[in-house]
Amino acid sequence: VQLQAFGGGLVQIGGSLRLSCAVSRRSYSVNAVGWFRQAPGREREFVATIGTPGGHTYYADSVKGRFTISKDRAKDTVYLQMNSLKPDDTAVYYCAATSGPTCSYRDINQFRSWGQGTLVTVSS
Repeated sequence: VQLQAFGGGLVQIGGSLRLSCAVSRRSYSVNAVGWFRQAPGREREFVATIGTPGGHTYYADSVKGRFTISKDRAKDTVYLQMNSLKPDDTAVYYCAATSGPTCSYRDINQFRSWGQGTLVTVSS
């Protein structure tokens, strides 16, 4: 499975940005696509996941109510709409795919395929 993330950039505090993740070459059954992020000097962390058959969504507490994950099945693309951005949201954002069960959708180690990452910088 190949994933390509894009849409990052520089945005002001309180602004919005939408990330896209194009999924292709499905070499295995993808049960969910997730977004993760890694800030400088910190470990990569879970942001949000969407089940690709069912559409159920899961969010980290730090982004709940501000970020929305969605999918366009026809375009085989998963989106992450980010609103009310804060400096703490500054990070490289990665999308990833998993064939694992629902209980693994927040577990970074369960995601097999990763995109190249896109940088989001929130600045005043």
